[in-house]
Amino acid sequence: MIRQRPQLSAPAIGVAVALVLMVAAIVIPAATGWAVFANSFPPLHAQWRPHLGWGTLPAGVLAVLAARFGPRLAASLRWRRLVLVSMGGALVWIVSLALVDGPSGLGAILDGRYEYLQTARSITDIGATLHEFISRIPADSPGNWPTHIAGHPAGALLFFWVLVQVGLGSWLAAGLVVILLAATVPVAVAITLRRLGAEAAARRALPFLVMGPAAIWMGVSADGMFTAFAAWGLCFLAIAATSTSGRAAGAWGLAAGLVLGYCVFLSYGLLLLGVLAVTVLIIARSWRALPWALGGAGVVVVGFAAGGFAWWQAYPVLVERYWDGIATRRPLGYWIWGNLAALAVSAGPIVGSSIAATLAGMRRWREWASDHRVVVFLTLAATITIVLADASGMSKGEVERIWLPFVPWLLVGTALLPDGWRRWGFVTQLVFALLVQHLLFTGW
Repeated sequence: MIRQRPQLSAPAIGVAVALVLMVAAIVIPAATGWAVFANSFPPLHAQWRPHLGWGTLPAGVLAVLAARFGPRLAASLRWRRLVLVSMGGALVWIVSLALVDGPSGLGAILDGRYEYLQTARSITDIGATLHEFISRIPADSPGNWPTHIAGHPAGALLFFWVLVQVGLGSWLAAGLVVILLAATVPVAVAITLRRLGAEAAARRALPFLVMGPAAIWMGVSADGMFTAFAAWGLCFLAIAATSTSGRAAGAWGLAAGLVLGYCVFLSYGLLLLGVLAVTVLIIARSWRALPWALGGAGVVVVGFAAGGFAWWQAYPVLVERYWDGIATRRPLGYWIWGNLAALAVSAGPIVGSSIAATLAGMRRWREWASDHRVVVFLTLAATITIVLADASGMSKGEVERIWLPFVPWLLVGTALLPDGWRRWGFVTQLVFALLVQHLLFTGW
């Protein structure tokens, strides 16, 4: 009798690929001396610095409680209570991890010379700033913008300028605003799934959306704020597409267009949210919200252009600055896959299982239940988005934060994992997050 060797499951293969990528991306530059120009711990923009801090104990306690009760609460709580608990859990988790670096972990990075706040405080005429924004993108221009301001459309700087105007311009106040916005992301994603007919899937995925290593970068980087805008824009679109009232569809569609349109003025790469937006409409099998959404996005585009900032004129200038700077020193031969390793660190190794389960599920499309279809489509759309972003060559390094807006949608696929995989996968995510935050200094 010939015994057949047990075959590895798709989730096992996926997590193995994620781990191999991470190890290779760390070991190869260190062993070969390959200069990939990413601080001192590629593929992350981080430094090896084991440390403890104020948040160590609360983060550890929260991780234990979440591992013990999180999945059960996600399955049993009434929806409204679950939404509140999810936001509260995300908020405490982000703050606890941030405080491992001490009080400065709550947002001091936003006051750095490459960031937004110092410039936002210096602006006395926002109209003039918008008009001269493009001329100050080139590195050799008089009064050229700091790195992050030059690397993003004017909407990112405008957001922090507004915070300054309303008295929230200190690094602590701005950091807390970003943290609060970031904590709403699991809620937006869960509501999106529920509106698309996948509440059961939302409950299975929620623990991974609430707590994981992405929180290290979500809370105190501007990209965490970008992620919140993206998540709520897609949520509003799902509400619009599934509304039975024409008036509600129009109102929510317009809101979705305004928010998603503004996303494109927060980060050039968020133009790729179009893949997820179209996927939401395909899942809902309704296109009546599309004209309203396009109209809302058009209002944002025209508004910025009238104010002096034309996105389509700014982007080529930014590309030129990018390729005149660090991009020429960061080898594509490393970053084309090193980016994926950095993503696996940020999203956590379970992201490999999530994507693998999604791809495996596509082979059984005739057996799909409605919630299965929703999860597969959204996770696949997020995967395609990552492939496009990576292939563009405009993301070489620091994607652990740059690609944050796509991470929640990649993790939606955890709803497809077997119960055992989800249970132990969630524990792995928690332990991994604690290790990354305590062993590395990410600056965020």
